Amino acid sequence: MSRLPLPERDGGGRFPGFDSASQSKHWDAATQSVVMARLGLPVDVRFFTPAEEATARALLDQLLDQRGEPRVPVVHLVDARLAEQQTDGWHYDDMPIDGQAWRDTLAALDEDARARYGCIFAEADLEDQEAMLRSIQERGMEPWHGIPAEHVWSLWTRYACTAFYSHPWAWDEIGFAGPAYPRGYKNLGIDALEPFEVRDARPGADPLRAEKEKGRA
Repeated sequence: MSRLPLPERDGGGRFPGFDSASQSKHWDAATQSVVMARLGLPVDVRFFTPAEEATARALLDQLLDQRGEPRVPVVHLVDARLAEQQTDGWHYDDMPIDGQAWRDTLAALDEDARARYGCIFAEADLEDQEAMLRSIQERGMEPWHGIPAEHVWSLWTRYACTAFYSHPWAWDEIGFAGPAYPRGYKNLGIDALEPFEVRDARPGADPLRAEKEKGRA
């Protein structure tokens, strides 16, 4: 299988030169097959309609702050889960099953965007998209289109984060070398790196603190 080129993300990243896929020879065959397939060309979208795909892509890019190329193909990974009904095995009793909940909430996003900006969510300015999502997040358990907003937010972020952090490009950004089985780790403890790990080039940079300071500005 052909592999997409290693991206230059985040200006070289916090772990410069680190490539989690280079460790694939230490994984078992089944894991290697599954993980390395994620570096190939994304599979076709099967669950979302074209309109839903556009809205889902804009939503997921906002949630994960993916602004430039190349992007982790999160919408394809989420779509594959929904097409194959690979859910978390549960859903809130005040929401439909995950597939229908995704369809309903994407339609609701477009409905709100049309009411506010006269266009679908994907066509709204990035700042307007962010404002819409922030207003949903800040509702807490108040209803949004008949569903507690907190439960909608949980659905979106659970799928977004699961998809993003299943991809080796995301592992490169956090210095994760992939599954430990069967090799394991020998250097346990704080700052005890394995020979194949790379030290954080910006240990003082805390994106969560920066986001909080941005919100207070």
